[in-house]
Amino acid sequence: MAQSKIEWTQATWNPVTGCNKISPGCKHCYAERMAKRLQAMGQSNYDNGFEVTLHEHMLERPLEWKQPKLIFVNSMSDLFHEDVPLTFIQRVFDTMRQADWHCFQILTKRSERLMQLSLEIAWPSNVWMGVSVETQKYTYRIEQLRQTRAQIKFLSLEPLLGPLSNLNLSDIDWVIAGGESGPGARPMQEEWVTEIRDQCLATATPFFFKQWGGKNKKKTGRELQGRTWNQLPSNNPAFAI
Repeated sequence: MAQSKIEWTQATWNPVTGCNKISPGCKHCYAERMAKRLQAMGQSNYDNGFEVTLHEHMLERPLEWKQPKLIFVNSMSDLFHEDVPLTFIQRVFDTMRQADWHCFQILTKRSERLMQLSLEIAWPSNVWMGVSVETQKYTYRIEQLRQTRAQIKFLSLEPLLGPLSNLNLSDIDWVIAGGESGPGARPMQEEWVTEIRDQCLATATPFFFKQWGGKNKKKTGRELQGRTWNQLPSNNPAFAI
């Protein structure tokens, strides 16, 4: 199990690695940088660098982890990438269904394929399905998520690159927001975050503020107007973040 430093999860599991850029939020992809570093270190799962690669030997790994965890699935890829066959996606879901003592968090920017494949997937209650939205232009991903049969639906508004007004949070169980971090990080305005938080408060949607970001995210921290926001979906098991 790969322990994770991502604030809203506890561990990562990567049965798929590799991806390609499809929208502005991908510009400074941390996973691409990390994949190149792991390739240079000789990590065998990254022999192909950041090309989409399926890892059969990783499929049953969560079954070996006996302590319940929040697990981010494919932190180094996108499960709904067009190069990942439906049959492989279904095998990933089979593992998650069997490992019902964990909660699995999946994020995609490919919401159209997610929506199209939703009926081909058996959605267990321990899978949280999310979409990434970085600007108003990509809010259509929220509607496509809403049309899936996922039992827990969430949004990752990160890297937040502009204001997101009048969000429709109907049937959305959780909202994460955060700024971009690392080399070339694009700035995030406080009012963009507070507007999202206020929309969550108005709709009683749990809100998680991940970070301000910037080149040194530890320095900028994650307090928003004097407090941290660590809310999780209201019907989640008692995981400590």
